[in-house]
Amino acid sequence: MMLRHRFSALGLAVALAAAALPARAALFEDDEARKAILDLRAKQQQNDDATRARLDRLVQEQIDPLRRSILDLNGQIDSLRGEIAKLRGQNEQLARDLSDTQRKLLDQQDSLNTRLKPLEPQKVSLDGKEFQVSPEEKRGYDAAMAAVRRGDFDEAASGLNGFLRQFPASGYADSSRFWLGNAQYGQRNYKDAVATFKAFLAATPDHPRAPEAMLALANCQIELKDNKSARKSLQDLIKAFPTSEAAQAGKERLASLK
Repeated sequence: MMLRHRFSALGLAVALAAAALPARAALFEDDEARKAILDLRAKQQQNDDATRARLDRLVQEQIDPLRRSILDLNGQIDSLRGEIAKLRGQNEQLARDLSDTQRKLLDQQDSLNTRLKPLEPQKVSLDGKEFQVSPEEKRGYDAAMAAVRRGDFDEAASGLNGFLRQFPASGYADSSRFWLGNAQYGQRNYKDAVATFKAFLAATPDHPRAPEAMLALANCQIELKDNKSARKSLQDLIKAFPTSEAAQAGKERLASLK
């Protein structure tokens, strides 16, 4: 019985020892697996780090030139903005200069027109006729006629004679001859007045003042005691312009002649 008990105890020990061996083997295998996993994780981390580093280098290699290009482009843009601002300023200055030049040209043109206006021919209407005269012609004629209206026949005759010598083809010429005859009549220069009125009537027999000129001619001839010529002049007046006021006055003068 004691022997049986020993065998039983020994068997239990052997059984326990046999049971412990697999436990140790399993523990060893877990450590190896853990170590292998850690090693694998470490290698993976190294690979990840290496990959990240390569990616960083690649990105840096791509970004740096791009960044430099962007910086260069920004610099160019700033430079262009400066040039545009400069050109805009120049354009604004040119616009102001052009405006000033145009204004000066307009002022000069106005000034020139003001100076030239007195020299430009002027359209006048006299005794039913329209014509162009120079400012100098108009001044000369107006001055002589002013003397006629004042009754200053000496100045009027001198002015009208001078006007006809200076402007023989003027549109004022016919009127100037008529009033010259009247000025000479006012001077009692009847002989010259007769010549002047005859020249006037020969040049412009249909002039609106022809009837007055014929009556004045007859009056000059009467003053010269040339009644025969005066009668002839009055008869011509009544025949040529029977309805004129001068013709009515001529009839009265003719009746008074012996």
